[in-house]
Amino acid sequence: MGWENLINQSLQLLTVAPNLVLEVLQQPTIRNPIAVSLGAIAGALSRYYLSLWLAGTMGGGFPYATMFINLTGCLAMGFFFTVALEIPSIPPEVRLLVAVGFLGSYTTFSTYELDTLLLLRNAHSNNFALGNLSVAAFYWAGSAILGIISIQLGTILARWGK
Repeated sequence: MGWENLINQSLQLLTVAPNLVLEVLQQPTIRNPIAVSLGAIAGALSRYYLSLWLAGTMGGGFPYATMFINLTGCLAMGFFFTVALEIPSIPPEVRLLVAVGFLGSYTTFSTYELDTLLLLRNAHSNNFALGNLSVAAFYWAGSAILGIISIQLGTILARWGK
């Protein structure tokens, strides 16, 4: 009698569970974090594999991968932000998935700051090396300036042909 009761209750749960899951997923308090999480997974993996590929292709003496990711992330953010403003029918979950999730984990400005510091430091100690100042300054300013230009370019591309 105990096993039969357990099986019946399990079967009842299996028939109710799909409806319960759909009902739960309709709540923004559940959908929004899921959207951000899924976007973040894709963004982080994209950054990771692109960084590996660029480091293998271009070498590790200069943080090409971080700079490239920051610039393409700024370009994509400028494009998506402009499109999202001009097409209000884009669901909030998609906006969160792309802007907060994907691009938030894809762009790497914390790594950008760390790379700048590492470029300033001497490779053999924690002391700052003045010889690295020009390389670090180029990387630091280049990422910021070209990032702003890339966001504007993304905006222009999003409006192109309208």
